[in-house]
Amino acid sequence: MRGAKRIAEIARGAGPNDLVICLISGGASALLPLPAEGISLADKQATTKALLACGADIHELNTVRKHLSAIKGGQLARLASPATVITLVLSDVIGDDLEVIGSGPTVPDTSTFAETLDILRRYRLLKRVPKTVRERIGRGAAGGIEETPKPGDPIFSRVRNVIVGNNRIAIDAAVRTARVLGYRTTVLSTMIEGEAREVARVHAAIARQIRLRGQPMKPPACIISGGETTVTLRGQGLGGRNQEFVLAAARDISGLPNTVILSAGSDGTDGPTDAAGAIADGRTIARAAEIGLNVPDSLANNDSYHFFEPLGDLLRTGPTGTNVMDVQVVLVG
Repeated sequence: MRGAKRIAEIARGAGPNDLVICLISGGASALLPLPAEGISLADKQATTKALLACGADIHELNTVRKHLSAIKGGQLARLASPATVITLVLSDVIGDDLEVIGSGPTVPDTSTFAETLDILRRYRLLKRVPKTVRERIGRGAAGGIEETPKPGDPIFSRVRNVIVGNNRIAIDAAVRTARVLGYRTTVLSTMIEGEAREVARVHAAIARQIRLRGQPMKPPACIISGGETTVTLRGQGLGGRNQEFVLAAARDISGLPNTVILSAGSDGTDGPTDAAGAIADGRTIARAAEIGLNVPDSLANNDSYHFFEPLGDLLRTGPTGTNVMDVQVVLVG
């Protein structure tokens, strides 16, 4: 928060002959916190946790964040005006929506306080978020607080936002590598989203179809996808969306020979864990049973980390220094 305050001071001090260069990557929403007047950092943290726990997607999450912030949703550009602003962006958002990446600090914001209020109502969070948050959103929806700057605002006439890295670039690189390794390779999608365990079952079904029918391609086959799933928390376990993805897929590929599924976060971190994701093959379920682990219990408790850790099947890369969402790989040898 101190860093965000300093950034705001630098932007506020820029004049018409100055050039402000912003570097925005995934994680900027969390790492650039400057709560709006009357909102504490703890208030924002509590609201974010509540939204994540109920399965809100990144668009909904960042709509709320922007309306609790003094710097996001185009407000950094407002602070820097009338300087020239160039923002270089690493996208961690499906479709590369500039409004959503890092909550769009230099991008016109089309979302409103009214939409923010609707999101909190939809997830039945109005009574669960801090009182200060509830009061600010209500006041803003009633027109009592200035909105974030919108498209057409003259402050954006000297602002340019440029995507310099995204999931598609990462997936294209994975495709090239898989083909060099001799796999017939195709991209399922770079816009994968939805509940992790449900999306995982679709990937597992494709693996079974390749293994048993040779469709949509014969082995050796590599199916690659990217995007960002969500997890609705029901238990008290430890894990992340990528580990839960692989856990759900493991059951459906159980017994298949030479079949492997991986899901990992490109930033090297999956949920509140030290793993980027996990790997499973046709023997994972049998190996887990030998040490008293089973998929239904682990899924019910959202405890994928403690399922894969004793198997040695967590993928640990350490921080990669970038974030372009997640990558899933299905190999059928």
